[in-house]
Amino acid sequence: MRLGGPIFDKYSDPQSWVEAVVTKGYRAAYCPISVDADEATVQAYASAAVEADIVIAEVGVWNNPLSPDSETRIAAIERCKRSLDLADRIGARCCVNIAGSRGEQWDGPDDANLTQETFDMIVAVVREIIDAVEPRRTFYTLEPMPYMYPDSIDSYLRLIEDIDRKAFAVHLDPVNIITSPQLYYGNAAFLKECFAKLGPYVKSCHAKDIILRGALTVHLDEVRPGLGHLSYQTLLREMDALEEDVPLMVEHLPDENEYRQAVEYIRFVARSENLAI
Repeated sequence: MRLGGPIFDKYSDPQSWVEAVVTKGYRAAYCPISVDADEATVQAYASAAVEADIVIAEVGVWNNPLSPDSETRIAAIERCKRSLDLADRIGARCCVNIAGSRGEQWDGPDDANLTQETFDMIVAVVREIIDAVEPRRTFYTLEPMPYMYPDSIDSYLRLIEDIDRKAFAVHLDPVNIITSPQLYYGNAAFLKECFAKLGPYVKSCHAKDIILRGALTVHLDEVRPGLGHLSYQTLLREMDALEEDVPLMVEHLPDENEYRQAVEYIRFVARSENLAI
């Protein structure tokens, strides 16, 4: 497993990017360039990453391929294709997006999201994206979400089966699908189930934490690693047991100091478990 996170230092070329990543002690990084970069720039960063033994974990898309607005939907799908192509050319482990929402909020809930009709739409859209690009060394993945597919381990497995493409794999964010007190308090067993069922398909993971608040009805909030209830001992042990060297990427924190504290906590847990990260 390889720890990584955002780079706050300014960089202007592959070498300064590598220096910024290495200074943080990271062995994995988010994609350092946009889909608009020219081919020479893409190859320069790809080569620099290989030479420095830095794994580019993911190219993030973060748009809505299921938008009810046709113009927005078409543009989103095109962006997914371009991002998957960039991931393949730069050697990223995966291209990641959410499946999308049928509602106005691109990443929000909607009464149509968890229907068979929407499931079938997701299958069709993912096939379209993968078939248009035909990636050779990367994968298209969907980040699990609490109110859209994949919303559970088993729905992810259903998508893998129905999409039926070798280039479709798993981006795991377990915090996003801890959606009940039962899963919250039993998250160690839940994490083991995640990796038992999805482990062979996992290409990248997000590192977050979760806390259950004492307010009605149920309030589960995302927090910095170390401030919640997620069993990082279990998460790191399960990741370490994977056959592939999978990146664990810290995200969603407000500033560089918060990232520093998150990374310190994760490294502390890794040391306590005698795990390399």
